[in-house]
Amino acid sequence: MRCIAEEFGLSLHDLKTKRRYKNIVLPRQIAMYLSRELTDLSLPEIGVFFGGKDHTTVLYSYNKIKEELKSNESLKNQITKVIKVIQQ
Repeated sequence: MRCIAEEFGLSLHDLKTKRRYKNIVLPRQIAMYLSRELTDLSLPEIGVFFGGKDHTTVLYSYNKIKEELKSNESLKNQITKVIKVIQQ
């Protein structure tokens, strides 16, 4: 979450809030996607980390980013950059 917040110029609090501003929604969805891809946490566990989001919200975010990665090269590059920072 910290890496995504830094990448998009947000606070950790922004990623956990219920706000649905465009500048927060995409980074939050990316963070949920990476949480699912890079950890063994369940959907409900990931939801708890994001301010008590429902597991269906996490699943929706995961699937949305997964689909978007098929056609959005810019998003793919951004996520790859964040993964490299996480793995350091």
